[in-house]
Amino acid sequence: MTSPLLAVVKKELIDSLRDRRTLLAMILVPLLAFPILGVGVVSFARSKAEQANARVLKVAVVDPLGDSGVADHLAQQTGLQVERTSDISQLPARIQDESLDAAVTVDPTFQQNLGKNQPGGVTLIYRSSEDFEVARKRIHSGLESLEQTILADRFKNAGLDLSFVRGIDVQEHDITGARERLGKLIGGLLPYVFIAFCFTGCMYPAIDLGAGEKERGTLETLLTAPVPRRTLVLGKFLVVALAGVVSAVLAMVSLWFTMSYGGVQGLPKGALDAVVQLLDPVAIACVLALLVPLSAFFAGVLLMLSVYARTYKEAVSIISPLILAVFIPTLPAMLPGTKLTVATALVPILNVSLATRELLADTATPLHVALVFVSLVVLAAVSLVACTRWFAREDIVFRS
Repeated sequence: MTSPLLAVVKKELIDSLRDRRTLLAMILVPLLAFPILGVGVVSFARSKAEQANARVLKVAVVDPLGDSGVADHLAQQTGLQVERTSDISQLPARIQDESLDAAVTVDPTFQQNLGKNQPGGVTLIYRSSEDFEVARKRIHSGLESLEQTILADRFKNAGLDLSFVRGIDVQEHDITGARERLGKLIGGLLPYVFIAFCFTGCMYPAIDLGAGEKERGTLETLLTAPVPRRTLVLGKFLVVALAGVVSAVLAMVSLWFTMSYGGVQGLPKGALDAVVQLLDPVAIACVLALLVPLSAFFAGVLLMLSVYARTYKEAVSIISPLILAVFIPTLPAMLPGTKLTVATALVPILNVSLATRELLADTATPLHVALVFVSLVVLAAVSLVACTRWFAREDIVFRS
């Protein structure tokens, strides 16, 4: 004989899977999110950067006395086409209309200052909105090369070595591992994504199994079934929580597949190794373990709001603002200096974000992670109890 709870879960699960919005939010979006972001956006940005770096830049040089050597030196740099001109007034307009990429004006006292062992003055004119600021970086590189040549000649004439101007030689040794650096860098963003999928994965089934059933007129029929109301609520609760977990799992699978096969092409060997370490199965399993009670918490809250609404449209309008309330606590995890402590481990959503970041970076303290899990389980239990009591109120369920 089939358990009443399993029968309710089966019925609610079938109803949810019939809803296209639920399938889209729970399955399709998580699966496509990381391939689109990881392969599409990254590949597009990389190709644009490569195009910008490969482009030959047209640079105007204004040298009033023609004796600075700036134009000749820049002309020898790869990717720069130098145009000598004396018309300074038209340079900004030409850079604005993109007939020039940048311009350099040389101070008339350039050689005079060099003769006094003083720096020669130049002015770089460019547009900061230019893609990747390739012009500024490339010209700066050429001018720095010229400066090193001038300094080398100056020190040679003085019978000194360039090391004469260095009073201390600092050797840096960073003990931070590649995985920790990468984990801290993107570990604050990934929880944001996982929590987003967790919430949206729960949201549409919750709306459909509450307000949707009201609108279809099937909720009253369901409540007359010879099954305790708490069993009906638990069945709906489990289906909604399952949808959130499935959505998060699919997002993780999508991330793993994208990073392993499609999103890391062209990365240096060290960075590739760090990505592989970041996708450590144990860390991912721990993150998933935290998302399970979080999904249960979302399920209880969303079901309460859904059954309160009279129509599907009203439920959407009530629940949609919660997206902001869910995402705001994840923001501190993206900022440096925010750590997982006993205090932050008790703050809902923020604790998941911080714990995920620490787990991916392999710097998590087991006690703090355990505290996060326990606090989430308690929160999920409270939401289930509250949801059950909410469904027991006739004035809420049959609100008109």
